[in-house]
Amino acid sequence: MPLADSHAHLDDRQFDPDRPAVLARAQEAGVEIIVNVAYDIASCHRALQLAEEYAPVYATVGVHPHGAARAPAGYLRVLRSLARHPRVVGLGEMGLDYYRDLSPRPVQQRVFREQLSLAAELGMPAVIHSRNAHGDLLAILEEIRPPVPVVLHCYSGDWALARRCLALGCYLSFAGPVTYPQAGPLQEVARKVPLNRLLVETDAPYLPPVPHRGRRNESAYVALVVEKIAELRGIPAEEVAAAAFANTRRVFGIC
Repeated sequence: MPLADSHAHLDDRQFDPDRPAVLARAQEAGVEIIVNVAYDIASCHRALQLAEEYAPVYATVGVHPHGAARAPAGYLRVLRSLARHPRVVGLGEMGLDYYRDLSPRPVQQRVFREQLSLAAELGMPAVIHSRNAHGDLLAILEEIRPPVPVVLHCYSGDWALARRCLALGCYLSFAGPVTYPQAGPLQEVARKVPLNRLLVETDAPYLPPVPHRGRRNESAYVALVVEKIAELRGIPAEEVAAAAFANTRRVFGIC
């Protein structure tokens, strides 16, 4: 059962003591693709280095809304240059975060628009972070309508929101929270989303699935996300895994 972890942060310092072992466990679990997602210029370089070093790892480049106010002058020029590397498969993670509000909202919106436009220019998928900002995020997507795949990473909304996102052509990516007992609205979305719009991820080292809550997450645990979605849908885990794997390859252009 080949698996794809469509969103991880294996360059995080939490993996410094044992990164090779983490990647070995992922491969043993059947994870053949890991998209390592950057969040600022420094992590772009780290993600690219990992993608060059480990065959299953691919990179994205982008600026997270938390760091939008710290994006250096000329950051788009840097992203455009890095995106030319053959191991870079997307732009992001970009988006809006009104929960922590670590950057002013107008700045978040500007940097999000700029990166969406760059993704459209380069013909690369956009990996999007949205927390407590779904209204503004959808408004910007509807305004720009980038002609590229858009992935809503670690989807956290309800089915009403999901229907609007799907109507815009977005893909929904599910992470550890879909396994949590209190995640009823999210589990409803996981049951209803068309299989051809579904991705799975870990967001490692964050958001570990049951039964690993409270510990460091890692890519091998994406199998638990697949198993939970399969249980919710009443279908074999292999069917969910195959759909998510094919979707990840298609979205990110991974042969």
